[in-house]
Amino acid sequence: MVVSLSKGNLATQNYEKFLEYSSNGNFKLLNPYLITSQVAGEERLFVPTGYNVYLLPRDLYKTNGKLMQGAMESFLRTLTGTPLIGGLNKKVYLIKDECHIKTTNLNNLSTEYFSRVYNFSATPKLARGQHPDVEIKETEAVNAKLIKEVVLNNEGGVTVGEAISKFQEVKKQYRNLLGVNPCLIIQISNKDKANEELNEIYRELDKAENIDLKWMTIVDNDKECDTNDTFKAKKLPVQKWKDYAKEPLATIDVIIFKMVITEGWDIPRACMLYQVRNSQSKQLDEQVMGRVRRNPRLLDFDTLSEEAQQLAMTAWVWGVVDSTKFNYRQVGLKQGTSLITDEVKVKTTRLKTLSNKKDFDLEEFLRTQLKKPTDTDIFKLYRSFKNAENSVQNMGWTYADGDYSKWIFFCEHIETISKESDKYICDYESSMEIVTDEREEEVNVSFPVSSYYVNGGSHYNNISDWVWIRNDGHDKFSFDSEAERNWASILMSLSNSKHNAIKQVDVGKKNPKAGQHTINGVESELVLPEATYLWGKNYLPNSLIKFEYYIDTVHSSYPDFVMKDSYDRIHIFEVKSVNKSSNVNFSEKEYNTKIIQLEGAYKRASKLTKQIFYLPVLEGEDWKIKQFVDGESKSMGKEEFIDFCKTPPTGEE
Repeated sequence: MVVSLSKGNLATQNYEKFLEYSSNGNFKLLNPYLITSQVAGEERLFVPTGYNVYLLPRDLYKTNGKLMQGAMESFLRTLTGTPLIGGLNKKVYLIKDECHIKTTNLNNLSTEYFSRVYNFSATPKLARGQHPDVEIKETEAVNAKLIKEVVLNNEGGVTVGEAISKFQEVKKQYRNLLGVNPCLIIQISNKDKANEELNEIYRELDKAENIDLKWMTIVDNDKECDTNDTFKAKKLPVQKWKDYAKEPLATIDVIIFKMVITEGWDIPRACMLYQVRNSQSKQLDEQVMGRVRRNPRLLDFDTLSEEAQQLAMTAWVWGVVDSTKFNYRQVGLKQGTSLITDEVKVKTTRLKTLSNKKDFDLEEFLRTQLKKPTDTDIFKLYRSFKNAENSVQNMGWTYADGDYSKWIFFCEHIETISKESDKYICDYESSMEIVTDEREEEVNVSFPVSSYYVNGGSHYNNISDWVWIRNDGHDKFSFDSEAERNWASILMSLSNSKHNAIKQVDVGKKNPKAGQHTINGVESELVLPEATYLWGKNYLPNSLIKFEYYIDTVHSSYPDFVMKDSYDRIHIFEVKSVNKSSNVNFSEKEYNTKIIQLEGAYKRASKLTKQIFYLPVLEGEDWKIKQFVDGESKSMGKEEFIDFCKTPPTGEE
């Protein structure tokens, strides 16, 4: 049972989303039911028991409401009661959505009916004791492609016209790469300045270069709502405008609002937020940002090109309160960026699919398979097809080429094809290759010029001698875990052992490794000592430093740290820990599976790229390090690792 606020029609929205997921086969076992109080006259409210997901608008369960008159208690008794008393002996799990908003409506409902109660909120009020049962950190949600990365532009000076111009640029990319019409959300003030702000926005929208944009203004008073979409939106009641605007192919480009769409509105096509109003509420701004952070191609994300994936995972935000209040820390490469990116060049790897295997012929493979009965259930075939890995599905569409009988034949053997696909992709010796460009030339990537991280608060180091600098000038950097913080200390100590701090000096001093730039109006150079280490955290936002591995489907490993040593060797580190205190969702089986696949992937990648890969694992206070060099693996401790980095390669002094 999912209990949601009636505000924003969240229960209805969840119900419609569950129906969509069930009907298209993504979550085929979902069988949702929306609880309402709509019954005729004095008819007694009845909730049927033949469903497995129930959506309850929280405000329906209130004093003197029809649900309070025995209907809900009777329903729950029937579900959870034993067969001896006519019950179904079911377990009921209660999910409270948006639990940060205080309500007493459900307090009189006995908790004895519920096997577990889960409190859900993207913005819990920790100071009020609202501690979530399960926490998904922002970086984890971004890495899982659930929400977009944020390009946070909070320095000021960007006009609404410039934001609209940026949107026009992104709009073309969205349509071409994602097949989605994007939208820009503009939030204005609630009171005195609203009309002045609206007039400025309308002036920009009326300019010749923006005349093709469709817009709508949604405010509290229906009479003040407006739109230039005369053919579609104006034909609908104002309360339906939001439903119309959220569709992936809706024609509305710009949505202007005050406070009416801050919670629960599901509009994944929204990719930009320009905030005119001067917000003082951290929670409100997080909720508003949530409107533009949902992945518009979540369910088929893996089928997109790399360029399309990057676009789908980016949200642009202007005008929100200072990023430190959101726990964001924006970072950029130190002055002399080109020097760092020229010095730290990383080759990345990807996995080829079975269709790319040179000696594999799908037609021939299928001819060797035993024929299946011809009366196979079409719905079972479709479910098997949708459960297959994306590259296998793509192979099926290509093979069938619109021929229904060929698609049926493919699906009848999809389990065998999937096994063959898994076998090939997991054979990294065959499936792994260095990433190349359209000219088939190997690509070198480096640290992104700018990025950000979410401040964890408890695991941090003060670092001044690596590639990053915080935009606010501070040198306190937060890490995701104690293991990461510990490993950063090791790399920092290694770097400091030869006094390798990156320094700024006056222009004129000669150094072959120097990049000219300006600091506070004074021309300076970024100078690297002769023996230097360039190292830094591989911050996920905007990073291209990633390596593919396979567990049921293709995953990308973004290593935690990258370092170039004084002998021009590239070292790549994926830091792990088996200390349960630092792993909230610790699963030994999942951990071992991932480690095995990463070891195989890094071993092969070290052979292909000639880079050195590491899996440092923190056990207690000791490090157990697996090193991969030129396709060979070796176990070592911390001191042996440090000695290796200080020792020149064979044949070099």
